[in-house]
Amino acid sequence: MTHEAYTQQPIERNIAMELVRVTEAAALSAARHLGRGDKNLVDGEAVSAMRYVLGHIAMDGIVVIGEGEKDEAPMLYIGEHIGDGSEPKVDIAVDPIDGTNLCARGLPGAISAVALTERGAMHCPREFYYMDKIVTGPEAKDYIDINAPVRMNLKAIAAAKGRKVSELTIVVLDRPRHAKLIQDIRDAGARVRLISDGDVAASIEATLPFRELDALMGIGGTPEAVLSAAAIHCLGGIIQCKAWPRDDAERKAAEEKGIDVDKVYATEDLVGGEEIFFAATGVSSGVLLNGVRYYPGGAETHSVAMRSKSGTIRWMHANHNFARLDKLSDYESNGEY
Repeated sequence: MTHEAYTQQPIERNIAMELVRVTEAAALSAARHLGRGDKNLVDGEAVSAMRYVLGHIAMDGIVVIGEGEKDEAPMLYIGEHIGDGSEPKVDIAVDPIDGTNLCARGLPGAISAVALTERGAMHCPREFYYMDKIVTGPEAKDYIDINAPVRMNLKAIAAAKGRKVSELTIVVLDRPRHAKLIQDIRDAGARVRLISDGDVAASIEATLPFRELDALMGIGGTPEAVLSAAAIHCLGGIIQCKAWPRDDAERKAAEEKGIDVDKVYATEDLVGGEEIFFAATGVSSGVLLNGVRYYPGGAETHSVAMRSKSGTIRWMHANHNFARLDKLSDYESNGEY
């Protein structure tokens, strides 16, 4: 999909608060199937709930990052127009469940996430399925370089944070492709936290101050990099990415399109503009967010909402009364939002 030119149209309200209702709906619907082993069911329920609530927000939105192309995804597909069609014109990135396998297997750390910017301010390098990433918080944002050796980046992060390298914790996806990276981190003296899935939540945790994680390193999905960049921008941290072609054919296809495979993408290259909004709700309890807790007649959710312009980060606990919500909603999924 070709982006319209960036319009710099101001967004007059804090849409992040409305986006929380979107991620709450997806989390509540998906969490009912936690641990049942069916990731397609988890994803389908989250997509349906998220699409329903997004469709009622006052905006003229285009899905820039979604569930795939139109012929692959019936809802939240790339290029889909969403909202009630009124101003403002915006780009939307969605991940109904970041960590679908985590939820399906009953493991911690699954979240539902959505980001929104002015039209034309969100960019996803679709030529590459994966990107090599490094993420850290505001203290070290001016000192890292994805092209530098791991040891050098860790020393820079430690110095910026006033810590020893041995006191740093680096989060990495547990994949065979990361064997050398993990060894390099260990050889430098830092600690490693391995995760099986969910690098959006891990990226946010690595950006927040005074948390357990100091940086994220390694190769993960390109759409997740853009969604993470929205939150990282709001938090004042940094993400740097480089394309990681899976094979020679993917590299050659990109080069034939004139794409610089060696380009380093910074936060603003992925998500720019004056107004960036991000919201996420926990599905299964993790380090970043508590998961959905059901009780008779309702449920409790834990969410975060961010706005870049104000720099405001809101952490929210909400209690949902299903009986009352049923009277307000025609959504056929137990009124779970």
